[in-house]
Amino acid sequence: MHIHILGICGTFMGSLAALAHEAGHRVTGCDANVYPPMSDQLRGLGIELIEGFDADQLALGPEVFVVGNVVSRGNPLMEAILDAGAAYTSGPQWLADHLLPGRHVLAVAGTHGKTTTTSMLAWILEQAGLAPGFLVGGVPLNFGISARLGNVSAVRPAGAGAPFVIEADEYDTALFDKRSKFVHYRPRTAILNNLELDHADIFPDLEAIETQFHHLVRTVPSTGRLIVNARDEALQRVLQRGCWTPVQRFGTRREEPGGLCARGEPHAFDVLRGSLKIGRVEWSLIGEHNQMNALAAIGAAEHVGVAPEAAAAALASFENVRRRMELRGSVRFGAGSVAVYDDFAHHPTAMHSTIDGLRRKVGAQRILAVFEPRSNTMKLGTMKAQLPWALEEADLAFCLQGDYGWSARDALAPMSASAVVADSVDALVAQVVAAARPGDHVLCMSNGGFGGIHAKLLAALGARAA
Repeated sequence: MHIHILGICGTFMGSLAALAHEAGHRVTGCDANVYPPMSDQLRGLGIELIEGFDADQLALGPEVFVVGNVVSRGNPLMEAILDAGAAYTSGPQWLADHLLPGRHVLAVAGTHGKTTTTSMLAWILEQAGLAPGFLVGGVPLNFGISARLGNVSAVRPAGAGAPFVIEADEYDTALFDKRSKFVHYRPRTAILNNLELDHADIFPDLEAIETQFHHLVRTVPSTGRLIVNARDEALQRVLQRGCWTPVQRFGTRREEPGGLCARGEPHAFDVLRGSLKIGRVEWSLIGEHNQMNALAAIGAAEHVGVAPEAAAAALASFENVRRRMELRGSVRFGAGSVAVYDDFAHHPTAMHSTIDGLRRKVGAQRILAVFEPRSNTMKLGTMKAQLPWALEEADLAFCLQGDYGWSARDALAPMSASAVVADSVDALVAQVVAAARPGDHVLCMSNGGFGGIHAKLLAALGARAA
């Protein structure tokens, strides 16, 4: 089959293209900005990429156009597809129709931690010899790629299909399908990691997102399993709407029979079922959020036959995901050094958890938090009041003021002199470098490229230290 993908350089659509190519389909695609790293990855596979959405791409004549959710009405190619009555579908629907049938789908849903937990789960299954397929909204360092089909012929002893692990996003599917992406995947195992208000550009309130999560719950069979964060009140409300599937809770109190919980620090902890130790995790990751992610992955892996003890041991060699507390470099600075990190955190809760994890690691050393309110939710100012709380464990905070329609200076006023706002990346870099001291940890947080701030900081720190 020849498919032509509109919006092919997005993380999900680019990964879908790689999977379709691996499965033997002819794949072409287009995007407004054909940009690396996805463009390099796709061209390396021999996939033809076209810049822009010109209507003349209709002449390619694919069996179906696969439309990404970045495409809206008024897009020249989309209008041509509609006028011609050509076949079109969404990325999630094409995946569900052509690559997921017969597979044991393990879906990882939640406001935070989807990419990391999906990567953990795929690595656990890999270490167990199951050679899973996966689609991750990032690049797991253990695999070096964001998607693969895996061993499609492998059948588990219980007779279920070969495992496929997928990051299950609640964002809408396409201009013609406003359901969340994850309702298409029909998982047999589903992790519900956490649930908060996000994507304020498409969801009016938390209840609307809870409704979408309940749609996901409705698709999981009675022979499946839900792995649910016991601490999350929104998820408990979701289950109260109706649940037809056995539930494994994690993050429970130790006295709760059957629940998974942790005993110890996030970098070294026992995994307990109730009060019984069933495994131990010792790894390089930090933060209580990653401890919770690990419990979820261990619970999901058990549903496909991986013993918790083996799953916990596998995490010792888990290398995390690019842009998750990724050390971009360290510069010799006076009597010490200054480290610069990159992290994808962009929601206040994620920012708070990320800073807390770094604080546990570095102790009393200073943390300089540098962030860009770039997500649609943050641009709308929906969560600006939570920013002082999100940044409370940082010693200094530096924010990029964009054309958001709200004032970052006003939002951060409760932090007084410990918060600085700049109108450009270069000005922000100058302010960070002027404030830096030996031993500092500079944590940059954004869901975008942040104007290349990491390289600029390292260069400017090096110049000042010279």
